[in-house]
Amino acid sequence: MKPNIGISEKKLNNVNTLLSSVLSNEMTLYIKTRKFHWNVSGDSFMELHKLFENQYKQLEESIDEIAERINKLGGNTIGTMHEFLKISIIKEEPGKYDSSKEMIKQLLKDHETIIIELRSNVKDCLDKFGDAGTTDFLTGLMVQHETIAWTLRRYLK
Repeated sequence: MKPNIGISEKKLNNVNTLLSSVLSNEMTLYIKTRKFHWNVSGDSFMELHKLFENQYKQLEESIDEIAERINKLGGNTIGTMHEFLKISIIKEEPGKYDSSKEMIKQLLKDHETIIIELRSNVKDCLDKFGDAGTTDFLTGLMVQHETIAWTLRRYLK
């Protein structure tokens, strides 16, 4: 049964397409952050190991919330890395094992990329699709990424 929440089916489909892209970015960043957690080494090993673990756990929670949001809006949630990588703007780097400083720089770049994308998504959800609920949801997600980016940026000063 389709949701009857004051948003047309076409607009709900557009929002779900947008949310699938957000989900794909989060999943790709989650996998990348886990890889860095597993492979970090050097002077700040334990601190960064724990930092990356905290960050991938936050991403894991967001991933579940995004998937549930898609379902709430009547959509089906994609769920394979093949599907995620087809639409993610975050890119993997197979076979590459960076220094801890490079890991931080990459994660910072990825979080900032997601922030920029989310800012655009927030505007679209409100202006094009009239979906205040998803607008609010994505704003909260954007703030979470801003906090993580700020934390990573502090390691590079």
